[in-house]
Amino acid sequence: MNNMPALLKEIQALEFTAVDLNLYLDTHPQDQAALRYFYTVRDELLNHIQAFEQKYGPLTAAGDARTDCWQWVECPWPWEIEYD
Repeated sequence: MNNMPALLKEIQALEFTAVDLNLYLDTHPQDQAALRYFYTVRDELLNHIQAFEQKYGPLTAAGDARTDCWQWVECPWPWEIEYD
C-alpha cells in the first residue's frame, strides 16, 4: 500500500483542477482550449480513480461495484491512511 498516498494526492490534484476548469467554463463556455483541457483532465482523473479502486478498493460508496458484499466499509478511512 506504499503507493496509496501518492495516488490519492494525484487524484485530489486532478479533482481540484477539474472543478477549477468547470468553474472557468461556466463563465467562458466558448473557450475550446479550456474545454479540451477539461476533458483531458477528466479522462486522466477517471483512469486514476479506476486504477486506485482496482488496487485499494472504492474511493466512495458509489465506487463499490461488487455485488457479493459491501466492501466500502472494509477500506481504510481517510484518517487511517498514513501520508508522507
